[in-house]
Amino acid sequence: MDTHKLTADALALLRALIATPSVSRSEEAAADTMAQYMDSYGLEYRREANNLWVVAPHYDSARPTLLLNAHIDTVKPVDSWTRNPYSPTLEGDTLYGLGSNDCGGGLVSLLQVFRAMADRPRAYNLIYLASAEEEVSGVNGIRRALPLLPPVSVAIVGEPTGMQPAIAEKGLMVLDLVAHGKSGHAARNEGVNAIYRAMDDMEWIRHYQFDRVSPFLGPTTMQVTVVNAGTQHNVVPDECRMVADVRTNEYYTNQEVYELVCRHVQSDVSARSFHLRSSHIPESHPLVQRCLQMGLKPFGSPTLSDQALMPWPSFKLGPGNSARSHSADEFIRVSEIEQAIATYLKLLDGIEL
Repeated sequence: MDTHKLTADALALLRALIATPSVSRSEEAAADTMAQYMDSYGLEYRREANNLWVVAPHYDSARPTLLLNAHIDTVKPVDSWTRNPYSPTLEGDTLYGLGSNDCGGGLVSLLQVFRAMADRPRAYNLIYLASAEEEVSGVNGIRRALPLLPPVSVAIVGEPTGMQPAIAEKGLMVLDLVAHGKSGHAARNEGVNAIYRAMDDMEWIRHYQFDRVSPFLGPTTMQVTVVNAGTQHNVVPDECRMVADVRTNEYYTNQEVYELVCRHVQSDVSARSFHLRSSHIPESHPLVQRCLQMGLKPFGSPTLSDQALMPWPSFKLGPGNSARSHSADEFIRVSEIEQAIATYLKLLDGIEL
């Protein structure tokens, strides 16, 4: 199969997926569509919840394993869409529809690449995984599928990167902080104002600078994004609740940052989770070196993906543009899909992992 045929097949599948609503945690119909197309390609897939994967023939546990991954779920369409988000509309080279860019283009391109590579001689095993609940980091998404896969050595994630390799990705940790005071009558200046105690902690979070700076991701950052306190104007509040958004680079674990915050603030601190960690792949890895030989330019990505849940080296490489994600009138270009398929095939052909 040449890239034109693979692109035509990718486009047909993508149009079918756009026409099938697949908002996170409601991807069953889209997973059914993926399964139907996999059947039509003669692929023997496995399914767990709404995650589907295929292991290429001639699996050998002595060889390294490459995982090709992208997600089938979408965010909810924003109100400013001027088109029907579930109507795949092709205008010239441009295909409009919810999920076309994030991450339908990578999803269908990688599946066609898997088809093309499955029976070729390779020095590595190959797995394709279409995962669910990526947009919400849900428990029934990739976390449910990964324990069922054979051991993986490295992964390519088909998020929209303009087909440039994002070899590092920031992690995410959400912190809930509670500052405590003592209630009293505001007119008599009684009590201890929890807002003022919280302000001290907010100032520390605002100004603290992490000293380990990533060449691709920059520094780890923290932002206070939500503050709630008080019940009425004449009562000194005894509690102030805050939410902080923490974006870690590859030099800090979420647990390490959490412990640092706990040592420096007066507020009680709790982390909603630690599992959305920063991810990266060394520049010396054969896949990154092949990217460089092909003239591709590595960069660092601030946006989160299923990479955060992968314990092995990984990087993002996919068609489309991240700036189009989660936006009204989302689109991808057919030429971007065709270029992606050709680039993936060149990257993977003859590579030794």
